[in-house]
Amino acid sequence: MKFKDAFEILRPINDIMGSFTVIIGILNTRAGVSFEKIIINIILGALTYFFIAGSGMVINDIYDIEIDKINRPERPIPRGAITLPQAKYLFAGTLFLGIIISIAHSLIFNLAFLNVVIAIFFGFMGWVYAKWGKKSGFFGNIVVSISFSIGFIYGAILNSSLIPLYIYFFFLNSFFLLLSREVIKGCEDIEGDKELGVNTLAIKIGLKKTPYFSMTFAFISILFFILAAFTELLNRLAFSISMIFGILLIFYAAILMPRKNLDKKDFSKISLFLKIGAFLGLIAVILASI
Repeated sequence: MKFKDAFEILRPINDIMGSFTVIIGILNTRAGVSFEKIIINIILGALTYFFIAGSGMVINDIYDIEIDKINRPERPIPRGAITLPQAKYLFAGTLFLGIIISIAHSLIFNLAFLNVVIAIFFGFMGWVYAKWGKKSGFFGNIVVSISFSIGFIYGAILNSSLIPLYIYFFFLNSFFLLLSREVIKGCEDIEGDKELGVNTLAIKIGLKKTPYFSMTFAFISILFFILAAFTELLNRLAFSISMIFGILLIFYAAILMPRKNLDKKDFSKISLFLKIGAFLGLIAVILASI
C-alpha cells in the first residue's frame, strides 16, 4: 500500500472541509482564552476530526467494495491499490489515532474527556453509516448531517464546557440544511438508488411528497440561522449582514421544491443552490468570530 493511495482513500478534501467546523467552533468561543491555547486547540482539534472523518471514509469504502467495483472502479480498493485487509488496518489506525489525539488533548487542558466522548461518538457514527445508514435512506441522511455538523460542538467544548447558545444554533442550522440537501439528492439519484437497494424518502414516499420534507428542513435551517443573530455573537453585525446572502439562496432553493413535474436536472439545481447556500453560511459563521 503506497502512501498516495492511503491518502486518497481518506478523502482529505472532505476531511479538511469538516475540520473547518471545529475551527469555527473554537474561534467563536475564544473570548477569554489565551492565544496559545487557541492555536493548540485548532491544531489538535482539526487533526482529531481529520483522522476520525478519514476513518469513516475508509470503512465506507470497505462496505461498498462490491458496489464500487461497478460504479467507482477507479477507487483504491476496487482497482487493487489497497487490499481489503490493508483497508481494515488503515481504518483502525486512523480511528485509533484520532481518538488518541483527543485523549492527549483532554489531558493537556483538563477537558474531563468530554471531547473524547464526542470523538468516539463521531467515529461510531462513521461505522454505523457504512454498515447500515447508507442503505437505510433517511436514517443515513441524519447520520451524515450529524457527522459533519458535530464539529461545531467539538470545537466549542475545547474552549469551555459551557457551550454558548449560538453554537447550538450553528449546529442545528448546519444539521437541517445538510438534511435538506441529502433528502433532495435522494430525489436526484432515485434511479440509481433503486438499483442499489437504497431506501431513500424519494423511493419510500415518491417524488411528489419528498421535496416538501426537504423544503421544511431548509426553512428550519433558516430559522436557526436567524435565531443565532439574536445571541451574544463575537461579531453580530458582520454575521447578520453576511448571513443574508446564504439565507436568500436557501430560501430560493426551498420555494423551488414544491413545483410540479420536477426532473433530475431540477433536483440537481436545487441541490447545488443548497450547497452554495451552505458555503455562504459557513463564511457568515467565520465572520461572526472576527
